[in-house]
Amino acid sequence: MTGMGYPPALAAEALTGLLMPFWQLIIGLLVLVAVVVSAYRLFMRGPSRMGGAMLLVGGAVVCVAVVSYLVQSL
Repeated sequence: MTGMGYPPALAAEALTGLLMPFWQLIIGLLVLVAVVVSAYRLFMRGPSRMGGAMLLVGGAVVCVAVVSYLVQSL
């Protein structure tokens, strides 16, 4: 039974684990900037385009929620 022990810890995995929240923060900020810019441009176009855009965004949100639920339940 000798010779069996714990595998050595890899420093690369620890570094990746520390940097992962940082990259998630950067991606989240970029998505937020894109949403704000697109909402501003949509607002400047006027109310005639708002209804269609809201239906499109609402449909996209529902589709993402359904797909994420289905993937999570597998």
